[in-house]
Amino acid sequence: MSKAYSQSKALGAITKASFLANLKNPQSLVFSLVFPLVFVFIFGAFGGGGLTKFKLALAPNCNTANILFETLSKQPFISFQRYTDTALMRSDLEKGKLVGVIDIQQIHIPDTSFKNTKPVFTLHIKSTSASAAELSQLKPLLENIDNSLEKKLSGNTSQFVTITTEIYNVREYKQIDFVLPGQIGFSLLFSTLFGIAFTFYNLREQLVLKRFYATPVNRLNILLGIGFSRIFFQLINVLVLITVGHFFLGFTLAHGALTFIEMVSLSILLLMLLMGVGLIISSVVKNDTMIPLVINIFSLPQMLLSGTFFSISVFPQWLQTCCKILPLTHFNLAMRKISFEGASIIDSWQNIGVLALWTVGIYIIVLRVFKWE
Repeated sequence: MSKAYSQSKALGAITKASFLANLKNPQSLVFSLVFPLVFVFIFGAFGGGGLTKFKLALAPNCNTANILFETLSKQPFISFQRYTDTALMRSDLEKGKLVGVIDIQQIHIPDTSFKNTKPVFTLHIKSTSASAAELSQLKPLLENIDNSLEKKLSGNTSQFVTITTEIYNVREYKQIDFVLPGQIGFSLLFSTLFGIAFTFYNLREQLVLKRFYATPVNRLNILLGIGFSRIFFQLINVLVLITVGHFFLGFTLAHGALTFIEMVSLSILLLMLLMGVGLIISSVVKNDTMIPLVINIFSLPQMLLSGTFFSISVFPQWLQTCCKILPLTHFNLAMRKISFEGASIIDSWQNIGVLALWTVGIYIIVLRVFKWE
């Protein structure tokens, strides 16, 4: 008599085989495990545990040899930025990178018990309209420190520090001034990589590149012709984004048409870089299903760590150093300098230099790995 077929064993065997297949599939592992871990790690690094930090600088003659400055330095919500260049400090203040510049001065010598009723220190904060909202959040915290210090030292709550503020108006830094350059870079990154990688992979698989190669047309012209068509298409997107952002959303073009031209020129450099990356990806993948995986491995760090959606200043210092290696970080920084600060491409030479080095390195790899068939 034949043994009854076991459905439960069949179910177990199918489940086991399918599970092992998933483990052997790199795309399943990357998209289901690696990417979520990267997101958790990056967003978990925000702001040192989620606490808002107010960046302050010290005035040149600020008195730091006192209990008030010592107490402020220990506050987890205050981060003192050191400047040797006062012009740079003023520039960062006007851009909203600093909440303010503080000046602490001792105006009375307290008695040994700190029980005099006159304020002992003045704390003057110089800020701008770019940081007025943050200053309004910081001031009550400073007043609480004043009350705590006086209560601790003298047992009462008489005024220990006189806090004054000075706010002067600067050009408004709108949210769109940060968002639009990042969105341009984000759009160029993914659309160019997917467009170039899939286009050249399909042309190779269909033997179109091989047929082109057999013609008298110069090989470089074949690559440039196909690549430039993609670049021109992406440049149209850049033109539309900047135009709509400026006329409908108030995006700042510091020098008008000149700034517009410089932003487009910088976009062309990034497009050339990304075209090279796309050529590499199209040459190294074994099949077209691997293209999205490889693109995301290259693009995910760029998307999250390059200041596309939020400033890299929210990360710990060591991670900010890693961010500054990425090409999209330098594209975003240069675009924001050019558009809002009115810097020229020459003024952004460091960012342009990093992009140029990436471009040269990528095309050296292209020369080694590109395949015609």
